[in-house]
Amino acid sequence: MTSDDSSRAATLNDVAARARVSAATASKALNGRSDVAAATRTRVLAAAEELGFTPNAVARGLTAGRTSTVGLLTSDLDGRFVLPILMGAEDAFGAGRIDVFLCDARGDAVREQHHLRALLSRRVDGIIVVGDRTDPRPSLGQAIPAPVVYAYAPSDDPRDLSLTPDNVEGGRAAIRHLLTCGRRRVAHIGGDPSYAAARDRVLGAELELQDAGLSFVAPPMLGEWSEHWGRAAARLLFDRHPDIDAVFCGSDQIARGVLDAARDLGRDVPREVSVIGFDNWVVLADNAQPRLTTVGADFESLGRAAAQHLFRAFDDNAAESGVIHTPVQLFVRESTIPVS
Repeated sequence: MTSDDSSRAATLNDVAARARVSAATASKALNGRSDVAAATRTRVLAAAEELGFTPNAVARGLTAGRTSTVGLLTSDLDGRFVLPILMGAEDAFGAGRIDVFLCDARGDAVREQHHLRALLSRRVDGIIVVGDRTDPRPSLGQAIPAPVVYAYAPSDDPRDLSLTPDNVEGGRAAIRHLLTCGRRRVAHIGGDPSYAAARDRVLGAELELQDAGLSFVAPPMLGEWSEHWGRAAARLLFDRHPDIDAVFCGSDQIARGVLDAARDLGRDVPREVSVIGFDNWVVLADNAQPRLTTVGADFESLGRAAAQHLFRAFDDNAAESGVIHTPVQLFVRESTIPVS
């Protein structure tokens, strides 16, 4: 570059001239194409560094038919499950040098359509739709000109790709742990039965009990996702079935209420009664008395997995479909111990 050119940014043509190659070859080398000789690539990269050349990511993306942007569309930005999912996805996108547009529809279908149109007008390369519960949600449709992955709340269209925690296996894992501890008279207090999560956790628990030749000592009690409900249901349960030796709770909030009721009634947790929750809400579980054993999903990993599936759709130009149930994990603390 001459002194007259020193005030302007270096261009691809400047790099090509410095490396003594064509602009096309310089572009291939800078983009990591395999059809460029190693020595040529080294020369081009050295020239780019000497000139302080910064590739225009937008221009590169447009050449490849991509903009290096994605949309994260959520219905509940304040939700305890949604935020770690978004964080995991954003971490993955950041590692892939992809810019993220975050849109919160606040549970409003009209607002969601507005955000969707805005994202598509920006020609995003893909969209992750994050729901606030595991019930199937309406699909954005098959006419979207970019791949879409649904996280936490699966799409109601089997042609879409959805990732959601395996609540059935979570229920199984909770009962499996209680049985391993030697508990046999197990009851269940769960959350709102209109939620798929509440029903799936009960189903998994019942299946695991059936495999062991057992059943709940009383019909599952489903009500609210609250400590108040946990306390009220537990008092009724202990009164009617004083020989219960374990309570599987549909959430950590409910389990905290059960622990309160057990303490008020003089029931020793964990020696007399084991209590296990669900969700691994660490603030609740670690501060419970005793500390709460629980089952939970890794929401950041779920978000990263959703982003990785979107990356594959970029590369393969082939949309995946169906529902993938992501793993859950047992977190053992002091509220469950083996029968002595």
